[in-house]
Amino acid sequence: MRNEILPNCSVRNFLIFFIQILHFHISMSKINNNTDIEKSKAHIIIELIEYLPKTVVSRTIIKKTTGNIAIVSFDVGEEMEEKISPFDTYIQIIDGVASITIQDKNYTLTLGEGIIILAHAKHQFNAEEQFKMIATTIKSGYED
Repeated sequence: MRNEILPNCSVRNFLIFFIQILHFHISMSKINNNTDIEKSKAHIIIELIEYLPKTVVSRTIIKKTTGNIAIVSFDVGEEMEEKISPFDTYIQIIDGVASITIQDKNYTLTLGEGIIILAHAKHQFNAEEQFKMIATTIKSGYED
């Protein structure tokens, strides 16, 4: 049977192409996947987010007016541009090794290590290898 839609494409190649597009669509739907995590149920934190090729993926765990908790995965070679937050943020590495620059000082954090990024400090994340982190931002208590 002759392929009228893609005349130079075998059925096998077409199926491979179709599966790749389907995989890409599913992967893209997982980026910034902020669906609620079931409350009062144990979970394995590193399984709540995946690595995706050439992507930084973020998922919000809790978001309140007083602060939020997010998990983020960085694929190798990815970075988050330098930024400044008006709030303190605690970063904890839950997989891999992270390169973080805070106020022009470089830090390398490994599994289980954490660091506080003070409010108004410029900071940047670089993934020389894949890593996952929990970012806890506190938006209250600045009245003290």
